[in-house]
Amino acid sequence: MEYTAQELYKILNDSDECYFIEAKGGSESSHSVMESVCSFSNEPGLGGGYILMGIAEDKDSLVPQYKVLGVSDTDKFQKDIATQCKQMFNIPVYPQISVENINGKNVVVVHIKELSDRQKPLYFKSDGIPHGIMRRIGSSDLHCTEDDLQVFYRDNIQSYDQTTITGTDISQIDEAAIKRYRTLRSEVNPAAEELTYDDAELLEALGCLSDNKKELNLAGVLLFGNSKVLRSKLPMMRVDYIRVPGNQWVENPDDRFITTDMRGPLILLVYRLINAINDDLPKGFLLPDNSLQAKSVGLPIKALREAIVNALIHRSYRVHRPTQVIRYDNRIEIINPGYSLKAEDQLGKPGSETRNPFIASVFHETNLAETKGTGIRAMRKLMIDAHLAPPTYESSYENNQFTMRLLLHHFLDEKDIQWLGKFTYISLNDVQKQTLIFVREIGAIDNRTYRQMADSDISKASSELRYLRNQNLLSSKGKGKSTYYVAGSLLIEAISEIGSISDGGGSINYEGSSISNGGGSINYEGGSISDGGGSINYEGGSISNGGGSISDGGGSINYEGGSISKEELLKELPNEIIELIISIKGKERNGKKIKEVILLICARKAYKLSEIALIIQRGEKYISNKFIKPMLNSGELNFSIPEMRNHPDQGYITITKKS
Repeated sequence: MEYTAQELYKILNDSDECYFIEAKGGSESSHSVMESVCSFSNEPGLGGGYILMGIAEDKDSLVPQYKVLGVSDTDKFQKDIATQCKQMFNIPVYPQISVENINGKNVVVVHIKELSDRQKPLYFKSDGIPHGIMRRIGSSDLHCTEDDLQVFYRDNIQSYDQTTITGTDISQIDEAAIKRYRTLRSEVNPAAEELTYDDAELLEALGCLSDNKKELNLAGVLLFGNSKVLRSKLPMMRVDYIRVPGNQWVENPDDRFITTDMRGPLILLVYRLINAINDDLPKGFLLPDNSLQAKSVGLPIKALREAIVNALIHRSYRVHRPTQVIRYDNRIEIINPGYSLKAEDQLGKPGSETRNPFIASVFHETNLAETKGTGIRAMRKLMIDAHLAPPTYESSYENNQFTMRLLLHHFLDEKDIQWLGKFTYISLNDVQKQTLIFVREIGAIDNRTYRQMADSDISKASSELRYLRNQNLLSSKGKGKSTYYVAGSLLIEAISEIGSISDGGGSINYEGSSISNGGGSINYEGGSISDGGGSINYEGGSISNGGGSISDGGGSINYEGGSISKEELLKELPNEIIELIISIKGKERNGKKIKEVILLICARKAYKLSEIALIIQRGEKYISNKFIKPMLNSGELNFSIPEMRNHPDQGYITITKKS
């Protein structure tokens, strides 16, 4: 389907983000435009995309909005982009370019069609492969990595799981793993020819030996290697099962979590891991009307198996970091090294991009995994049938990480239906009802999470979220790609009537709003009412009965409900940490010292990026790019609210390493 400029402009303003439209105000560099040309040409299954020149995000608008700036010299722009499309890439690109009028101003529409598989990948000649290849990930244009090459070259490049592991041989195979494969394979196909092979022949047939037929490759060691070879050759290729009390990463600083390190050949490890998690899960039961037989509505074992198998098959074994399975009171979270090779909007649809094809093949042949890339859709159906929320997931290209969440809350149970009765006068579909409960439990929701729950596209999700906002059930925050939704006035009132939602008797904090059952205060957006004689905080300032505000001259963080100064943050810290902070000189470039401070303060509680930056007296962008993102990637930090990375109260927690 082809769109006019007016239709594209409407879609932009109707959506919080859009993966097939890139708006360029005109101030962007020509190289930035060419990156979008490259990514739209390359992204598998996207079908191409549109670049709108002369349209920009309105940064002064209170709600996500785009405005028309126009393009002054449309003839020059058309000539320039046509020339660059022919000259900058390894093959020429021929875009469809048109000039149209919106609100009395000329805008340029550049329609880029997806290239055929035989023409991909398109890349910048000056940068080469893989860095010169661009992909369209969500609404961003990103440089490719080595893993992406499999997406484009498929059979023309050796997969990483065929890498030879030097110093290994067939004697390091776990006999129980080989036996398990033979048993599973015979259940699927008793007449399978490979069952007649001896062990060496079987490993060769499964692609588990190197080219010289003497050493094991990565697939062979991971699938069938004994504990000794796994520990000596692949020490970080394990699964950490972590049991965390409560719903956040840190509850008690003296007893944070219990970790079980699991190692072994994958074909055996998958059973141990699933059994350990399943034994630890609460079991629920549902007695349908006119039935004497109760059925379990706990987390379906098939959904759990699918999630675990997907993690083991699709993780990046280039990254020396364990897979983490974290069991909270209200969810299971699987954090896997390696982003999804399949575009996030294509997840759940038939077809699979496999990072480790030989490992995947063994799981498929034994019926341990779905065969057509429909694992997420299968999980979704199983969870809904069990009266659980659908799974949510996040693929982070920047952090090279994929996170799957299985929420254990039984949405729309009897208590929830009774609570939702407060809104019977508002027409809501089932997903919108689930959204109100999700925000009640988690504190916020964004477009991506909503459309995963609803199995819908961006436009429909945006429309249904805006309806909730217009009914004062939700309130939108952020702009453009960063838009998220928190409780609106009606939802805040409904939540306050049932008290605190937290399991610890505390409160849930929203952007500029919190509800506490501890007798403290009820804070609303732009102000607060306290029963303790404290203060009334307004946006951008405060009125206090205690004689004003505190500032040390080092700046403060302004929230919609008030502000906090560096001095107030330092009061929470012990003297040894304060002395370390003071020792960081104004112009000193001591990365190790700054990193040490971040780890120490975040070991005490969750700190937001703005708070960390204020404590260290550095810019938020610098702290984020130089420290926070690398420390998340290395597993030194974790999110305090992992259910939603863009949560307004997102903070960071130090991960304590086991000795």
